[in-house]
Amino acid sequence: MNTVRNEATVATGGADLLAVARDLGKSYPKVFRRRDRLRALGKLLVGIDDLDSVPVLRGVNLDVLRGESLGLIGENGAGKSTLLKLLTGVLTPTTGSVEVRGRVGALLELGAGFHPEYTGRDNVAMSAALYGLAADELREKLPQIIEFADIGRYVDEPVKHYSSGMVVRLGFAIVAALRPDLLITDEVLAVGDESFQKKCVRWMEDYLAHGGTLILVSHSMYHIQKLCRHALWLRQGEVAAAGDVFEVTQAYLAYHERKSVAAPDRGIIAAQGVEFHLLGLAANDLEQETPVFLNQGDTLRLTARVRSRDGRPPTVAFGIARVDGTAVYGVSSEMDGIAPQRLDAHTWVAEIVFDDLTLLPGAYTVKAHPMDTEGVRLFDTIERGIVVRGSTREFGLVRLHHRWNDAPAQVMAQNGADSASSSSS
Repeated sequence: MNTVRNEATVATGGADLLAVARDLGKSYPKVFRRRDRLRALGKLLVGIDDLDSVPVLRGVNLDVLRGESLGLIGENGAGKSTLLKLLTGVLTPTTGSVEVRGRVGALLELGAGFHPEYTGRDNVAMSAALYGLAADELREKLPQIIEFADIGRYVDEPVKHYSSGMVVRLGFAIVAALRPDLLITDEVLAVGDESFQKKCVRWMEDYLAHGGTLILVSHSMYHIQKLCRHALWLRQGEVAAAGDVFEVTQAYLAYHERKSVAAPDRGIIAAQGVEFHLLGLAANDLEQETPVFLNQGDTLRLTARVRSRDGRPPTVAFGIARVDGTAVYGVSSEMDGIAPQRLDAHTWVAEIVFDDLTLLPGAYTVKAHPMDTEGVRLFDTIERGIVVRGSTREFGLVRLHHRWNDAPAQVMAQNGADSASSSSS
């Protein structure tokens, strides 16, 4: 899924859409070296638009409704700030289109929009003018802005003397007073002391409760889950996952859990000429690093391809574990008396299918291991992530089929009567 949407979009005919992006992309020309810059300049001078470029954002589709809250997550360099700059008009897209309606309040790069030589009070006046506030409106809101920023006498000092936390305080205070239709923030909660962060969170919660619309970038999954109903995960400039905030953030955290575990180098294993090594592992035909999403009760199909150095048939083991390493289930082809299928002289494939998946909602890791024909020695491992979606109040890892006795008291009474009768006889 690469689009954040809301069903109300259809019902309203798009009337409540504040931000719309279609196939949005951004690329920058390769100008790392002097000759690259000269080549790019020469092409522009002769009217050639086909510059050698590096894409930083590709194929992003986005619908943000009025009153919605969207969290943008991803590693550094994933394209989050670039997407925000496209939404706010700071950058123009290379491909696709973007449209934002209503008054936008943006807190992007630290101090962006502030003149370092002007005082805080002067910068407030300049920002208010850019937002279209009249002089009398500014006079009315100025005490509120100064109180919210809480930077004391520094409000009349040049901004170049401010700490990073004071700059964010002033910027957020301006936005808080203006209450824009759409608020776009980039890591605003990562700067400043804890008391100011709490003040910002309380203000955002009130802003959303009164119909405000928020796009929030943060590396804190706590703040994303607390303030946002939907999330979009960017990975290497593309949408890795989008949708419900808890599903997307759980998938993102599971991805980082797997990254923190040292994975075997596939090239080194192949070069070592071990007896058996894995060529690939697919979950429901998807061979990818990002998690595969499933619903409770869906079918999970795992397919492993194994390279056999001597052409002997391998034993293939499959396992499922929680992302914290807790084992859930494991089985091998040798245990069930199944032989992998030969694809060619040195390649074998094994596939296992879990119908009506009984895993409870959460993030899991599936694993494949090639073993020798006798099922004694293990040679290699590949892991893939899956996320099981669903709503339940049950505990544990799996759903066990069960039933409730609707008349236990009568059964106990009957058993007691039978016992008494046996004793008297």
